[in-house]
Amino acid sequence: MSADKTSTERPLIVGAEVPEKPYPIFVQGDVVRGFGRGGKQLGIPTANLPEQAVEEALADIPIGVYYGWAKVAGDDQVRPMVMSLGWNPYFKNEKRSGEVHIMHKYEEDFYGSHLKVAILSYIRPEKDYSSLDALIDDIHTDIKVAETSLQRPAYAAVKDADFFN
Repeated sequence: MSADKTSTERPLIVGAEVPEKPYPIFVQGDVVRGFGRGGKQLGIPTANLPEQAVEEALADIPIGVYYGWAKVAGDDQVRPMVMSLGWNPYFKNEKRSGEVHIMHKYEEDFYGSHLKVAILSYIRPEKDYSSLDALIDDIHTDIKVAETSLQRPAYAAVKDADFFN
């Protein structure tokens, strides 16, 4: 897909009816400061996984956008999430990052808090964009895809996994 096109016209359900190998992938670590763009520049705050977690737990999956469940220490709820794993070419990052957008409005930042993530499926490859608006539109579509895809029983059940306790 060219850099000028967004992929907002996509299926709203992705992944098999039941998560297939290598999913679910469970990863955790303390939230680290990223580049400060998610909430401020995009209006889509992200919790950044530590570099070690990205390098070790996520080394064998392709860069791109994923969905699943996440839980922040101190929050009693497991919440839906989308995660960007990659280089973020629009921003020309120099290292691979794992940025988790938890689909909930938190009143305060939670840097340093422990984050647990269950990745359940791949949404799409990472892309470069010609504009910030195109990137934001695609992220909003990713969020809709995650919300819809996670409603299926086999995906919804993962939020009750022992991992989150």
